[in-house]
Amino acid sequence: MMIADSTAHVGPWAAAAMIAAIILSSTTGEVLTAAAMKSIGDLDEIRARAGMKGAIHAVVTCPKFFAGVGFLALAFFALLFALNHLNLSLVAPASASLTLVTNAIAAKFFLHENVDRRRWTAAVLVCIGVYFLAH
Repeated sequence: MMIADSTAHVGPWAAAAMIAAIILSSTTGEVLTAAAMKSIGDLDEIRARAGMKGAIHAVVTCPKFFAGVGFLALAFFALLFALNHLNLSLVAPASASLTLVTNAIAAKFFLHENVDRRRWTAAVLVCIGVYFLAH
């Protein structure tokens, strides 16, 4: 049985859009999940005070948590769609590395985390690496 190459009909803009969908939905999901966990507080303290049921209740009653999980599910299905049309050797490194970059940006501006110079330098190097990978 011969497997047809399904990447022949996908142009560079379509490939970029597929990878961007993975990156944006993954970053949104991770930021929302992190924000949810920060708003919930220390799960060990909640578990010590209210038991495991209390800790689980704190997580499953947080709307940000479910929004984050929804976006992470969307990222997973965007990844499946991209892998159906593009080569793994492009999709996996590009989406994973550029998600690192967008997570650093989102952590700085939405979660107000301290992102030091080392992480910004790493993000720039990742962008350069993805550029070489794509060309």
